[in-house]
Amino acid sequence: MKVRMLVVVACCLFLVACGKATQEEVVQEVNEKWNEAKGYELNATMEVRTGTEPRVYDVNVWHTKPDFYRVSVNTQGDKETQMIVRNEEGVFVVTPALKKTYKFQSEWPKQNSQAYLIGMLAEDLLADKSAVMTEDDKQYTFELATRNVERTALPVQQITIDKKTMLPTKVSVLNESLEEQVIITFKDIQMGAKHKAEEYAVEKFPENKEKDSALADIENTEFQVHYPVLNWEHTKLMEEYKTEGDGNSRVILTFEGEKPFTLMQQPILNNEDTLPVFSPGDPADLGFTVGAMTENSIRWEQDGIAFFIASTHLSQDELMEVAASVTAGSMK
Repeated sequence: MKVRMLVVVACCLFLVACGKATQEEVVQEVNEKWNEAKGYELNATMEVRTGTEPRVYDVNVWHTKPDFYRVSVNTQGDKETQMIVRNEEGVFVVTPALKKTYKFQSEWPKQNSQAYLIGMLAEDLLADKSAVMTEDDKQYTFELATRNVERTALPVQQITIDKKTMLPTKVSVLNESLEEQVIITFKDIQMGAKHKAEEYAVEKFPENKEKDSALADIENTEFQVHYPVLNWEHTKLMEEYKTEGDGNSRVILTFEGEKPFTLMQQPILNNEDTLPVFSPGDPADLGFTVGAMTENSIRWEQDGIAFFIASTHLSQDELMEVAASVTAGSMK
């Protein structure tokens, strides 16, 4: 009897061992489920910790194969949204409340892996042969490199996958000290969801009364100089220069030191033209807004002000870090 029991236990242990998925098998299943579906829709929250205070955003994503995307981002509790749209005509950043659209000559999101685009996450897993998988009873966790080669400030990401659904539950993007800087928490993912091509059109704006209200808010807001709040010990503000012309003010801040850059800002002019405006670079998701990123600059609009940062010394992640820290007030 004892021998029979030992045989049964050994067989059970053998079956359990045989049933345990290898890292390669998990990555393959993830890729098939996330990247080969005809489409998906998801809702998530995104917490950004790169500034002085954490900020939380709601994110909604549509994706329909092959290359249609719509990413809607808004500050949690705020109804005003901004969208990144990729359709058959190109890549656009849209601010519906202002009827403002920027068009990019961009291959986004192919060269800019985003933590809330699960197909891109699957490709990240395939690309990093040094990724490390750990697991417990309920989930797999991968630690791997981010694929944004130019970005050095946030080099690591952790992807957590539910074992039952084989869908992501959380993604953390980490700095060089392995501190969480961006956290995506997935609330709902519908695989196979598809939207018609016309649903990705950028012309579907809200009624004019919403735009008029948004423009009124901008026009009634007094222009206040904004400054970056950074813990960069060896980078200091050296010059603040203000110009006036054509009824508009412009402020130029020059920072010098180990990480020099220039920050320009001016109030947004009321422009009734609703045609797309060409913008160089790629869409850059700052959480609170979507900007335009080039190799050496980033531009964005916020609270009725247009901002532009330029530097030949900062990485793209550092440009985004500066942008995320810009706040109304005085230098500390």
